[in-house]
Amino acid sequence: MIKVVFWGTPDIGVKTLQYLHNSEDFEIIGVVTQPDKPAGRGNKLTASPIKKAAIESNIPVFQPKSIRKEPDIQQKIKALNADFFVTFAFGQILPQEVLDMPKYETINLHASLLPKYRGANPIQRCIINGDKQTGICTMITELGLDCGDICISYPIDITDDMTCEDLYQIISDKSPELVAQTLKGIYGGTLKAVKQCEEGVCFANKLTSDEFKINWNNSAKEIHNLIRGIYKSPGAYFSLNNKTIKIMKSCVINEPANAAPGEILHAGKDGVDFATGNGILRAITVKPESKGEMPARDWYNGIANTIGVKK
Repeated sequence: MIKVVFWGTPDIGVKTLQYLHNSEDFEIIGVVTQPDKPAGRGNKLTASPIKKAAIESNIPVFQPKSIRKEPDIQQKIKALNADFFVTFAFGQILPQEVLDMPKYETINLHASLLPKYRGANPIQRCIINGDKQTGICTMITELGLDCGDICISYPIDITDDMTCEDLYQIISDKSPELVAQTLKGIYGGTLKAVKQCEEGVCFANKLTSDEFKINWNNSAKEIHNLIRGIYKSPGAYFSLNNKTIKIMKSCVINEPANAAPGEILHAGKDGVDFATGNGILRAITVKPESKGEMPARDWYNGIANTIGVKK
């Protein structure tokens, strides 16, 4: 059996952890995840999805606040004598002394086709930027930012209506087999990693709160892509009468607006149409402040007598 220590935190990595644990080819000898964090209305300490999955499978769990600064945990992990470390959205940078611990390699699963979208938010950025394709890849982890040699890549097409949540699910589903193929290939000597091409390097910088507010001067397509790219959490929003309204689902109407950006043009059973800097954006569902998601027409009926959208 190939001995693996799995490093991860959010639920996107749970299927990969479970797949490896249930396979006859691998033995998960430890899981490393972020410390429990306050969550919910009561701020109750809550375990990460990866920790919950590990406990259900009786896998030892380590939770360093900072793996760089906790030599005791480092030594415990080193003593496991792993063949591989697998990192998948762990949330901390591993120092070189940790990367060097496994017998073979530390393998990272990254949610883009490197060298494109190195960094923190590749899933959201590719949709916000209107890309037609992204993917996932396994790589040899190095100290630099997602710059290691590529093992295996898997392309994923992005449809016009795909949200970050949809893409997140596809990546979660496709990653287990890709990681397993990578580990078996390196272990058996049949896979050789390839150095990343430096041409086409770009970075998926962390999203900032300023990006969440809709700029009606942008094109309808750009706004639609923003809505898809940050769907639900945190969500793209505009303000009306000092209230925040998130647009949850939208589409682009390729007609001239002939109105000031942000102006409401029409409300019908299919949605509410807004003028933009180029074209018309139709809001299909919205989430007004302190309310649940609803058809945009229902929201409009409640504000029909108020003054228009603030730009």
